[in-house]
Amino acid sequence: MRKVALVGAGVSKFGVRKASYRDLIWEAGKACFDSVPAVRPKDVEGLVVGSVMPERTAFQSHISSMAAEALGIRPTALSARTEHMCASGTVGIRYAYAFIAAGLADLVMVLGVEKLNQPSSDEAILNMGTGVDREWEASFGLTAPPCFALAAQRHIAEYGTTEEQLAMVGVKNHTHASKNPNAHFQRGATLEQVLGSRMISSPLRLFMCSPITDGAAAVMIASEDRARALTDKPVWIRGTGQALDGFQLTSLHEDYAHWPALGRAAQSAYTMAGVRAQDIDVAEVHDCFAIAELIAYEELGFCRKGESGAFVAAGRSDYGGDVVVNPRGGLMGCGHPLGATGVAQAAEVFSQLRDEAGARQVPEPSVGLTHNNSGMGEHVVMIYGRESR
Repeated sequence: MRKVALVGAGVSKFGVRKASYRDLIWEAGKACFDSVPAVRPKDVEGLVVGSVMPERTAFQSHISSMAAEALGIRPTALSARTEHMCASGTVGIRYAYAFIAAGLADLVMVLGVEKLNQPSSDEAILNMGTGVDREWEASFGLTAPPCFALAAQRHIAEYGTTEEQLAMVGVKNHTHASKNPNAHFQRGATLEQVLGSRMISSPLRLFMCSPITDGAAAVMIASEDRARALTDKPVWIRGTGQALDGFQLTSLHEDYAHWPALGRAAQSAYTMAGVRAQDIDVAEVHDCFAIAELIAYEELGFCRKGESGAFVAAGRSDYGGDVVVNPRGGLMGCGHPLGATGVAQAAEVFSQLRDEAGARQVPEPSVGLTHNNSGMGEHVVMIYGRESR
């Protein structure tokens, strides 16, 4: 297999946007092309688009072809759409990575895009119910907030995790988002504000949850020879892993505070990359809810099981700690436009490993990690590095 690297990245403004679905594609695509001036649309051999529900929110299928035409790309090797709920963007990166590693293409763009606030917030919430089992769970109200609330309740009961520790995740990520001009929320948050925000599903409060967000992100992925010709600062894809335990909540392990699929996906990625959890300098993890970030610390190996509350409280997942987690603001601060999230995570790690992250730059990072989950039972992990091995 050939070595593969990121050579460019771009992100649109995230938020409740008046921009159309196509406008968001243009914004992220242009930003990505601007980041690697030597590449023009005609040079790109493939396009993979991660998008979850454009049929419902943009009334549009045939997404990859539409996006390719909008960006002036005429794929000669690969054109595809990935739909894998919240992990759609990262799955798209895995597709492009595998395609290039196999020698079937040299230069592929991966773009994630979502226009969720359409036509109204009520409709957006209804649409989000398609991400769980509509017939057996969503129809009875078991949508994402109560699912993750069950995980939080279990973690509290088993390990003594506190609501204040959950709130500290929200404080950290909203504070990081205040330094990100593309973030949905940019005002930061105090512990008092997070603990005083509206209860969504006990013990998860509003500022412990990710918002419904419009946005897009894109990365340019290249083979080793092409990458070295395009930039003197490629960011290498060093490892990847994916694992699934189940779709319905009832099919998962009865202890919702344990996510063994994430542990397996992480171990696959670490082994492939030749690194350990202790080697990760910067991580973008899937903090759809505060409890998700805490459990990710444990399953990724940043701390032992049950110690994630103390880990965040001690500042070990922040600047100056063991690993800087979610420097762009995560899903809670930056927003969660489903198909764009995993690509935006990759774009952030790309910027961090090139020392181009500005006010949120992590000091001298060498290895970065991204993590997406689709519900609690499926997880995707990517490892990136300044060096190819």
